Amino acid sequence: MLKKISILLSLVLLWGFSPDETAYKKTFYDNGKVKSEGWVRYNVKTGYWKFYHENGKISSQGHYEYDKKEKYWYFYNKSRVRVQEGHFINDEKISWWLFYDNQGRINHKCQLSKGVKNGYCLKYVDNELTSAEKYNNGKKIKEWSSFGAFKKENSISDLK
Repeated sequence: MLKKISILLSLVLLWGFSPDETAYKKTFYDNGKVKSEGWVRYNVKTGYWKFYHENGKISSQGHYEYDKKEKYWYFYNKSRVRVQEGHFINDEKISWWLFYDNQGRINHKCQLSKGVKNGYCLKYVDNELTSAEKYNNGKKIKEWSSFGAFKKENSISDLK
């Protein structure tokens, strides 16, 4: 009976300290400020992560799956002004991405595939759409100098 209890206790202890447990991890700059923080499993980034500039302000935040960026991410400059945001799949930028000026206003948004422009890219000045471009695998194939010109040749549903 004592032998069975010893074996059972050993199994419980081994199972309880299994390396597959999810843990929260933080890294730090030499100045003591947080560099990154998020979840790891099997020492691989998973779940929600935040990264910081050396001044302590956030630089990016988003989800990881199996050590690769996934889902929606936000990126910021050292003053914490958002500079871009968009979707990742398997560590590659996809779908619509928003890009901001130094005041945090959208200055363009583009459709991306595998990290390159592939589809429409819309340009803004003071939050007004001013022009549009169309790309195929990173190469510009068409340009419109105004939203009116764009609407004459395209359907707004093309922008989904």
